[in-house]
Amino acid sequence: MRERFLLFCAAALLCALPMSSRAQEHSLGSLASATSLPNGIRIQASSGGVEQIVALRGDIIRVRAAATATLPEDASWAVAETTRKSSVPVEREDTASTVGFRTGAVHVSVARADLRLTVRSNHGRILFAESAPLSFDGSSFRISETMPADEHYFGLGDKAGPLDRRNRAFTLWNTDSYRYQESTDPLYKSIPFFLTFRKGHAAGLFLDNTWRSSFDFGKASATSYSFGAAGGPVNYYILAGPTPHQVIEAYAWLTGKPPLPPRWMLGFQQSRYSYTPQSRLMEIATRLRADRIPADALYLDIDFQDRNRPFTIDTKTFPDMPGALAKLHKMGFHVVAITDLHIAKVPGYAPYDSGIAGDHFVHNPDGSVYIGSVWPGPSAFPDFTQASTRVWWGTLYKNFVNIGFDGFWNDMNEPSVFDSPTGTMPLDVVHRIDEPGMAKRTATHAEIHNVYGMENSRATYDGLRALEPIVRPFVLTRASYAGGQRYAATWTGDNSSTWNHLRMTTPMIESLGLSGFSFTGADVGGFAGSATPDLLTKWLEVAAFQPIDRDHTEKGSANQEPWVGGIAQENIRRSFIEERYRLMPYLYTLAEESASKGLPMVRPLFLDYPTAARDGHPLDLDNGAEFLLGHDLLVAPAPYPEAPDDYTVEFPTAAWYDFWTGARVPQPAPVDPPPNAPPAATALVPLHTQVHPTLGNLPVYVRAGSILPMQPLVQSTGETPHGPLTLRVYAGDDCRGSLYTDDGQSFAYQRGDFLRMSFTCSVTPHGIAIHVSQHEGSYIPWWKSLRVEVYGFTPARQAVLVDGKQSPTTAVQHGDRYVAVTVPDSAAGTSIEIQ
Repeated sequence: MRERFLLFCAAALLCALPMSSRAQEHSLGSLASATSLPNGIRIQASSGGVEQIVALRGDIIRVRAAATATLPEDASWAVAETTRKSSVPVEREDTASTVGFRTGAVHVSVARADLRLTVRSNHGRILFAESAPLSFDGSSFRISETMPADEHYFGLGDKAGPLDRRNRAFTLWNTDSYRYQESTDPLYKSIPFFLTFRKGHAAGLFLDNTWRSSFDFGKASATSYSFGAAGGPVNYYILAGPTPHQVIEAYAWLTGKPPLPPRWMLGFQQSRYSYTPQSRLMEIATRLRADRIPADALYLDIDFQDRNRPFTIDTKTFPDMPGALAKLHKMGFHVVAITDLHIAKVPGYAPYDSGIAGDHFVHNPDGSVYIGSVWPGPSAFPDFTQASTRVWWGTLYKNFVNIGFDGFWNDMNEPSVFDSPTGTMPLDVVHRIDEPGMAKRTATHAEIHNVYGMENSRATYDGLRALEPIVRPFVLTRASYAGGQRYAATWTGDNSSTWNHLRMTTPMIESLGLSGFSFTGADVGGFAGSATPDLLTKWLEVAAFQPIDRDHTEKGSANQEPWVGGIAQENIRRSFIEERYRLMPYLYTLAEESASKGLPMVRPLFLDYPTAARDGHPLDLDNGAEFLLGHDLLVAPAPYPEAPDDYTVEFPTAAWYDFWTGARVPQPAPVDPPPNAPPAATALVPLHTQVHPTLGNLPVYVRAGSILPMQPLVQSTGETPHGPLTLRVYAGDDCRGSLYTDDGQSFAYQRGDFLRMSFTCSVTPHGIAIHVSQHEGSYIPWWKSLRVEVYGFTPARQAVLVDGKQSPTTAVQHGDRYVAVTVPDSAAGTSIEIQ
């Protein structure tokens, strides 16, 4: 909903420059003394500065430094105090030229001469090696690291362009970026975390600094990369890995995991700016049900409000909002309302009056309330760094919750300000930090800007928890900071209805997932402009396999609902949305994995298959369109989705099946050796296949050895499926799968009211055996029986053994490329052998 680009201030450009281009830089100097700590080392520098390096865990090292003799306050919006104070014992390790220590996972060494830091794995692999001493220039600082020629860099959250950050530079400063493109930077979120990846090994680095920061991955230098900030503390964490999974899980341990969302978040969502009046909203809902397009959520953008004022309803266009919401609930819909953070400066408008009375708005330097113009006109902005203000903000949702809204959308929270030359608050606007665990003080917007959107979504999430303690909140935020995944899902912002934006979507969602935000999506079909029928169809196909599937567009654009463009297009779109609902048990299991481990639902190939490479580089660099949905599904849209050209799909391992047909992907022929080469020179070609793109086809593949849980088709996640739970078994090595479910809406799972199952399969001398574990948890599912479909296996006989006994009543059914049996699901577990 953005209407112009941000103008960049001179300070932003300065912060992006390497330190060598600035005049007054200085380092800490050399080692003056080193003091052992139980979990690390404290260094006094010859310049009078100080550096402290400690081990929070064997694989997580924290580095803090200051140009003065005292470290700044130990405080963080991203990392909890209990986590920051975690500790493991270390062993001091000094040499003639270095001081340092070691843990069970890493060796830490600091050069005596210039205090350059090097961190190695316990196998000697260099994780990070400073190429120059830490530099200060006034309030800013910069850290430079050696950059191996074959190392790749991933992360930073909300960034456009290729997934690999190498050879590019980035600024982190939350920015309203309407119609952004591949080269646009910065964007909406600031997540100063990245992974390094080299020869199958990964490490991570998180700079916990909320000021404007910058990262240069080899643009200024071919042999080093650097990062720094315009102000604030030198405070960063090194995550040793060595697998990408371990790095991501360590980052989640630091900054938190996303809460388990309500199941309906995973359903199809229909939105636009705006569905108004009330009759139009009901028309959309009725058409979705009449055309049997499964859907779970409808969105209301700002036009439902009275004069764009948050927490109001325009009763002229929505004369009976409670009645409309009640009817939509009966139809199986959830409704999400936008609640921007700007509060109109209008005496008599309740949120403004209560905000003034409670002193809940940010101030100008002279102590007056800061006012900026946004959608309602002149507006005040809540001071979310005050705990009391966040509580007040949460109470504003009471009426909306009471009348039946199900979720809330925090937009414009970079914050975007229309009448400011920088597009946001002036840097000298004053915030007041009054937060448990932090020193009570004031801070300028230069420090708080990047964390402002996160604290907005935090206030919303906590407020909803207080209003409805047993209901899982759904909050969607546009701006955030590291750790913001604890409070909200997100999306990629105001994209455009172009083929290039469809192509850009996958690496953006992957990057956000690597940076903590598993629950994310794009505006399907594009926000700015009007999608062609073919573009909308292809976008809906891909989005069916991404965490949030929300069709959304701007005011003034063409209609963008699934039926637009004719019955042929609608049928294709419906079929992919239907498949999403059949996969709901798999999707919800992945969502729980995100909530329990921090692993993203959508993943680049290197995350799960780090040894899969071409010429030593991750396969993701060769075809950035491919992505994983969990460990077992590989989705392979065309690299250039509008092009008619055939393209190659590359697989990270040797055996995969076509999801749609069940056929095993054929092995390519071996490469013939050159003349006179020994027989051993014959090389196996990595698994790949050629695809001819068509409008109604999206290649999706399943790992051989997968067991996918699926369900009968429903029209919403609130509808109970009828029939058995299906387990699709794809014969192969490492054959396994799992399922997690619960009531999908409450926190009862935290008290044990959930169901967890695991599945394995193995080939026996007599056939194939499938083992279903006993039920873990007290939740009783909707199914009573299991339909087990086995692909890639043809039985020689028609015998079925259930729990080791012949089952003459269990028939083997033959389908297209599979055999199936249906058996009762026992809470004690079940073993099935098809002979």
